[in-house]
Amino acid sequence: MAFQPIVDVTTGQPFAYEALVRGADGAGAASVLAQVTPENRYAFDQQCRVAAIEGAVAAGILDGDARLSINFLPNAVYSPLACIQLTLKTAHATGFPTDRLIFEFTENEEMTDTAHVKTIVESYTAMGFGTAIDDFGAGHAGLGLLAKFQTDYIKLDMDLIRGIEQSLPRRMIVEGVVRIAESLRIAVIAEGIETVAEYETLAGLGIRYIQGYLLARPGFRCLPAVTLPETRRVAVG
Repeated sequence: MAFQPIVDVTTGQPFAYEALVRGADGAGAASVLAQVTPENRYAFDQQCRVAAIEGAVAAGILDGDARLSINFLPNAVYSPLACIQLTLKTAHATGFPTDRLIFEFTENEEMTDTAHVKTIVESYTAMGFGTAIDDFGAGHAGLGLLAKFQTDYIKLDMDLIRGIEQSLPRRMIVEGVVRIAESLRIAVIAEGIETVAEYETLAGLGIRYIQGYLLARPGFRCLPAVTLPETRRVAVG
């Protein structure tokens, strides 16, 4: 696993670290994900959860209070209660508090049964986990997903972010999503931030949590340091 910080711009500190799958030699996610099939999807999902928790603890996440965000495959979860047991066992064995876990799923993965995904989200919430929709604004669902169920966080797709300071439509769309999210008590995370201009614009739109190469690249088997731009004191909210 590699780990990339999600930074709280009001404090300048990591709010969470997202666990990103890598090959044993640090190879990118694409080469690993290309090997996932319907037959091995469940085992892969389970192994990723274990590797994320064990890797984060080994990297020192318990030295602070940051959360750990783990990507999961909704189609690999046949029963939320049964499929979470190995995760709970791993968290207990490593001493990682389960209330610091966030599970995020991408809407780029086609959801054949949104009712099942809703059950997973509601079950995870009842267990005290955080939940997030990754790549929000792309993929198969879009805003219609929020009409069916709500997560604790939504992560804006980087296509909405790129060059946002020069694009009125992008700014208006993001501003609208932020207003909707606030009304639903959902926190917004902007990912894929690469420039100071993008950072300033997003912070100015009231987005508190930001992730991207501008602040820190993913660290292979480590928790990378955060580098904030000089404009870190942009008002949020």
